[in-house]
Amino acid sequence: MSTLKNRYEFVLLYDVENGNPNGDPDAGNMPRIDPETGYGIVTDVCLKRKIRNYVEMVKGDTAGYRIYVKEGIPLNANHVEAYKAVNLPIDDKNFKAKPVEIQRARAWICTNFYDVRTFGAVMSTGLNCGQVRGPVQINFSRSIDPIVQQEVTVTRLTVTREEEAEKERTIGRKHIVPYGLYRVEGYVSAKLANDQTKGTGFSEDDLNLFWEALINMFEHDRSAARGKMATRKLFIFKHDSELGNAPAHVLFDSILIKRKEESKPPRSFNDYIVQIDKEKLPNGVHLIERI
Repeated sequence: MSTLKNRYEFVLLYDVENGNPNGDPDAGNMPRIDPETGYGIVTDVCLKRKIRNYVEMVKGDTAGYRIYVKEGIPLNANHVEAYKAVNLPIDDKNFKAKPVEIQRARAWICTNFYDVRTFGAVMSTGLNCGQVRGPVQINFSRSIDPIVQQEVTVTRLTVTREEEAEKERTIGRKHIVPYGLYRVEGYVSAKLANDQTKGTGFSEDDLNLFWEALINMFEHDRSAARGKMATRKLFIFKHDSELGNAPAHVLFDSILIKRKEESKPPRSFNDYIVQIDKEKLPNGVHLIERI
């Protein structure tokens, strides 16, 4: 795999139509919202799950592309596997791994698990495999405009339990956003990927798979609850160096999204104009539009 040589930032635009992009369990699974402004929110964890699922679908259990945070697999089971792989004892309760031994287990996990190599992980529970600070970090998503949390009542022409048979039907509810365009920003650090002691080995090949996942993750995550979701735009800022040539916020400010008509609520991506202020792009930074 080729070594990552450049710093990157990115801006991803995606939308939802008649769906719930990220339910809040503390609010009856209603779409997440900033209560002060009414803007919609999607957590970084939500998007990372979709990226993990896409990578697992594409790569399966291919060596180097396994998924650490995986449904039905206790995290500590991966630590046991790592200790076995680097010949550290797993049954000796008095054994306490030395820093150099923890580093060996940590390196094995980074080599074998794509999501740890990408996002990092805290692996100090059970058998200690240390901590990893991932070179790829993602912010919370925020909608371009305030969203409407809509509750839709639905009926089912059957019941769950036999003692309810005389009711003939069941009433339920779905929580949706009629339409919302969301923006999320993220960072890719070549320095964190390549550091001699803290690096994860995240490579150019890993990065290309990451871009592919951002573009396609909604295409394989369909459900009635999520409605119609799609990646609309992916802007990538590539620096000429590992350390970078400009502050991230300056680059993010160069991507502007505006409504075409302020008088009516947006109901599609075509209701927006996406503008790029190329005058704000400093020397040493190149803008790549992947979609």
